[in-house]
Amino acid sequence: MTWLTILLLVVSNVFMTFAWYGHLKHHQASPLWVVVLVSWGIAFFEYALQVPANRIGFHGGITLAQLKIVQEVVTLIVFVPFAVLYLDQPLRWNYAWAALCMVGAVYFIFEA
Repeated sequence: MTWLTILLLVVSNVFMTFAWYGHLKHHQASPLWVVVLVSWGIAFFEYALQVPANRIGFHGGITLAQLKIVQEVVTLIVFVPFAVLYLDQPLRWNYAWAALCMVGAVYFIFEA
């Protein structure tokens, strides 16, 4: 697995997290169509990074299933700080349990 793949996945996931959830904090009064268009604009950058990450990883020897699990781990790593720091959500034990499940998923997908 290349570090470039992981770096691109992390940065792309930051964009996608803001595209999906960023409007919940500051744009509650905005019309839905405006929020959707802004989210699509942010998501463009996610796709511009995600597609190359998948291509580099897949052609670099990572299986499709491994790519997906890595993406899910990255999602959790990006989402938890976003939820806690940006959206002021409480840090809960379920995040730790979810992370433990993801560790198991990584183990099983890479050891199979």
